[in-house]
Amino acid sequence: MGAFLGGWVLGERVVTALETQRGTAEERFRAREFFDPLTGLPNHHLLLARLRQALLSGKRSHRHGALMFLDLDHFKSLNDTYGHDAGDHLLKEVARRLLQCVRQKDTVSRLGGDEFVIVLEDLDHDAQQAALQAEVVAEKVLARLAEPFKLTLGLNQSQTVIDYHSTVSIGVSLFHDGDDKLEELLKRADLTMYQAKSAGRNTIRFFDPVMQKAVENRARLEARLRQALENDEFRLLYQLQTDHNGRFIGCEALLRWQHATLGTVSPAEFIPLAEDTGLILPIGNWVIDQACRQLSVWSGRAETRGLSVAINVSARQFREPNFVANIAAAMNRYAVTPALFKLELTEGVVLFDFDEAVEKMRQLKKLGLTVSLDDFGTGYSSLSYLQRLPLDQLKIDQSFVRNLTEDRSNAAIVLTIITLGNTLGLDVIAEGVETPEQYAYLVAQGCKSFQGYLFARPEPIETVDKLILQKSGLQTMTS
Repeated sequence: MGAFLGGWVLGERVVTALETQRGTAEERFRAREFFDPLTGLPNHHLLLARLRQALLSGKRSHRHGALMFLDLDHFKSLNDTYGHDAGDHLLKEVARRLLQCVRQKDTVSRLGGDEFVIVLEDLDHDAQQAALQAEVVAEKVLARLAEPFKLTLGLNQSQTVIDYHSTVSIGVSLFHDGDDKLEELLKRADLTMYQAKSAGRNTIRFFDPVMQKAVENRARLEARLRQALENDEFRLLYQLQTDHNGRFIGCEALLRWQHATLGTVSPAEFIPLAEDTGLILPIGNWVIDQACRQLSVWSGRAETRGLSVAINVSARQFREPNFVANIAAAMNRYAVTPALFKLELTEGVVLFDFDEAVEKMRQLKKLGLTVSLDDFGTGYSSLSYLQRLPLDQLKIDQSFVRNLTEDRSNAAIVLTIITLGNTLGLDVIAEGVETPEQYAYLVAQGCKSFQGYLFARPEPIETVDKLILQKSGLQTMTS
């Protein structure tokens, strides 16, 4: 019996060993069939399978995807000069860096040689927005691969390490409806990659001429935006705010870009670009400086001494570690009265990292600033978070004000915001007030501060000063 059990145990071990060997062999075969042996990335076969799945997913979700074809510039020269080991080392490092540039859901594949393909899934519904998202990834790839590579040459004792600089040409083709043929998509991206090489290498080209034009326009606008501060092209317009007695109480500073050839560039066009590129930081600091400077000027005049200035704060600007320090420095530089300097934050800015936002707002409040929640009611308004925010003011979004006399739901929202503000001891200001009817309704519901075309349009500071002097003169005559 013991011998039988011993034989059974031994037999089980043999079977297990055979199964392990077979499993390992199957894994090796699968790896050879679907993965590139040098870089470990998916090969052409697995790329097609994942691309097919991406097409089906995009068709279901109605979202775009992008196929990016990449070819290293001057790769042959590296092989010819330093040998294939150096080339292989570079390819493995390129693969590693490409994976760092994409999300987990995306695919990075090596087709062979120095050719790589990236599949981006789940991009925007809108084609132009999807193209811009793909461009952001492509720009990240260009920047990452432009960093020097440390390549090891030689063997054992004779090894040397060199800094090698590489660039890449990228062709991009969007896909959307799921009807695109796989090989056709690859051909489009491949063709566009060669257009990038013809354009001088180390660049990006889109297959769709409309997309390419949009990307080129954005690149030109970014280049001009980078020069705007140096060329003194930004302006602040000021829109006056009033109380329920018709007296001016302050204004909102609104950023405008006046380009020599483009004319006035809409904030809706350049602010998102400034956010994406990080240019919003120096631009935002300029706005802070100019607003504090204007407060300082007004503090020296009797008719303007008590007027406040409000500025909008972007999400990226607010999240900067030195944001509060920059505010404090500007206030000290111009010796402004803190309570007259108002920062307007949107709900999206506050809710991105709520605890961090609360802490930063408390620091701002310690400086004595006024903090307003802008566009209130358009985001994720809730009493629970509102009670925790160190706020002074709620600003009713103009979308509710615009139709409040015709739309009962808008009127109800406006009334709720006013009641909520009064209950929490917060000032409430309504923006976008354009008609006497809107104004009358807001006053009747207890709103005490207003901003809109009914009272004043955004104007240069010289015009604003004249309006203030005129109003001051009229009030003096009637008193």
